[in-house]
Amino acid sequence: MVDAGAVVAGMPDAGAPGPGMTVLCATCGVESQEPLPETCPICADERQWVPLHGQRWTSVDVQQREGMRIDVVELEPRLWALTSEPAVGIGQRALLVQTAEGNLLWDPLGTITDAAVEQVRELGGLSAVVASHPHMFGVQCAWADALDARVLVNARDASWIQREHARIELWDDEVDLLPGVRLIRFGGHFPGAAVVLWEQGSGGAGSLLAGDTIQPKPDRASVAFMRSYPNNIPLSAGVVRRLADHAATLRFRRLYGNIPGQLVEDGPGAVARSADRHIAWVTGEHDDLT
Repeated sequence: MVDAGAVVAGMPDAGAPGPGMTVLCATCGVESQEPLPETCPICADERQWVPLHGQRWTSVDVQQREGMRIDVVELEPRLWALTSEPAVGIGQRALLVQTAEGNLLWDPLGTITDAAVEQVRELGGLSAVVASHPHMFGVQCAWADALDARVLVNARDASWIQREHARIELWDDEVDLLPGVRLIRFGGHFPGAAVVLWEQGSGGAGSLLAGDTIQPKPDRASVAFMRSYPNNIPLSAGVVRRLADHAATLRFRRLYGNIPGQLVEDGPGAVARSADRHIAWVTGEHDDLT
């Protein structure tokens, strides 16, 4: 174990977190607690990676001293994107869903600022903070503390929690979070990998907030299903069929991912086509093209 003030060899100590700070992994952006492990377990897993320079820890305090900024931008009525500058973790964005009975923060950032907290408070505050999977835990407890919200973590991924907290509640299968906002376990990328079905999204046609459970691709017409995106480990044909069949039972139009710009307008069509393509390739149907 190392303490919060430890600095990786060769790294300057000006950015090292000190005792009592909210500490997080500088690579994945997930908050942790003391005593810190030698290596972040989330990054050491085959789905993620540890940088060449080795493990480094930072903190919200350090991020703010270095000029961290969070921009809050409306994507469509009652759906907002929160992005950080500089980027944290994989450069993800958080999504805020507004309802008349409370708001959801989905895939919370690995940072938080006073200014962003005030903006979220002006939008109605938070009822719940939920990550689609452990890579997106971010500083979920810090957001919940700042805005007096619940933190929901899928029970099948509870072993990946890096910061224990009284606000954390375990869930499984499906939860009606808020009116028209349903949290659904899909599995695949992680056993507890989840999506949010927002029934009022896309002008009432429904929107699926999919995180990395089903990841929109840059062509804006397809999606991917992977165990590891950075390390290119695919899911099996059987699992992809299960995910696609589950998505086909839901009513939605747009499908949002967790990276800025990740959006597919024809979500159901993209899921169906992409699942067929994935299955064809991993089962050898197109081996003649290789």
